[in-house]
Amino acid sequence: MKNRIHFNFRRRLDRRTVLRGTGVALGIPWLSAMQESFAAPTAEHARPRRFVAMTMGLGLHAENLYPEAAGRNYQPSRYLRELEDLRESLTVISGTSHPGVSGGHRAEASLLTANPGGASGRSKNTISLDQLLAKHLGDRTRFPSLVASINGSNSPCYTENGAMIPAEDSPSRIFTRLFVDDSPAERARQAERVREGRSIMDLVGEDARRLSRELGSGDRDRLDNYFTSVREFEQRMAESEKWAHLPKPKVDARRPVDIGNANDFVGRQRLMSDVIRLALATDSTRFITFHMGGSGGVLPIEGVEEGYHALSHHGRDEEKLVQLALVEAAILRAWGDFLRSLRETDDEGGSLLDHTAVLLTSNLGNASNHDNRNMPVLLAGGGFRHGQHLAFDRSKNHPLPNLYVSLLQRMGLEQDRFATSTGTLTGLEIIA
Repeated sequence: MKNRIHFNFRRRLDRRTVLRGTGVALGIPWLSAMQESFAAPTAEHARPRRFVAMTMGLGLHAENLYPEAAGRNYQPSRYLRELEDLRESLTVISGTSHPGVSGGHRAEASLLTANPGGASGRSKNTISLDQLLAKHLGDRTRFPSLVASINGSNSPCYTENGAMIPAEDSPSRIFTRLFVDDSPAERARQAERVREGRSIMDLVGEDARRLSRELGSGDRDRLDNYFTSVREFEQRMAESEKWAHLPKPKVDARRPVDIGNANDFVGRQRLMSDVIRLALATDSTRFITFHMGGSGGVLPIEGVEEGYHALSHHGRDEEKLVQLALVEAAILRAWGDFLRSLRETDDEGGSLLDHTAVLLTSNLGNASNHDNRNMPVLLAGGGFRHGQHLAFDRSKNHPLPNLYVSLLQRMGLEQDRFATSTGTLTGLEIIA
């Protein structure tokens, strides 16, 4: 059967706009990413920019998280006391959410896409922040992105076609994938699979060329956009073939032993965070999402007697709030230790934390009543000017997608919109 090409353009656009509107970017960042992988390092290559999203399924209790005062002179809240030594590397953001997104737990689907349709399940999702970065900049590393979880395959990561990317919840399997070399036979098989994929694209390209002779000038422009997409895909396939022949990096660490206790939420968080740090330190990937969905069981923390999910739905019960604070403080301590490990890891004239933006957030601002407004947001590292509490209106929230635009621009993409954004995040400055 012959390959067929279908186009669905609702209106005629100039070529640059069409390419952006269809998710195909030909701007400077993408062309820079298409440089020869083994060329002499430039200043950009010497200081790669990275992004880690750590997403939570059950939120953080706002009264224990947010300081009362805005600005730089805030007194740390109960949870922020766990991070006080990281104050100058951290920005606290309150009063933000994704416009139009609701659905309680279902809004996990829109956490990194900010797409209201994704939260409702009535329409397909759109590309997530991490995958947009991976698409345009991910070919600089062996793995364009890494998607991990505490437990299960669910993730907030979506392709541009709205398909969820399953997460890997085994630190040992991720470690093996990152650092244990395949056999020569397996490397050869991987390279062959890549070559087969490229030959398929060649066939599609030939069909498109035949079709172009039958089209008017407007349709030929649209087809030219398609050719560009094909060429970019072939470039990514060529890079994959190179990686298939190269040995994986060696690390001075043993393969971790997975934690069998599904209720040891914080233990699993710490173990996966260790593997994530190794992935960043070896430049195996630069874009990582770690989804920490809610556990239903009782966490092995002294003083905690009820399941994490039940505690998050506290209904203002004082005893539940006491136990919930113990759980969430432990999660924040583990997150802080991850940031400290990045700060202590050298990375070409700085630290991993200097060059890695780390976002902690959740789709639930108030898990007890499934409210998706006032999402908890902490941002660390990545070359931003930190040390402040950016406090927006908690009654009329600031668009959280504005932060995503700031992150995209900091990573080097010429993006001025993401989902329902209205600009960059007010008050968040980049260090020159």
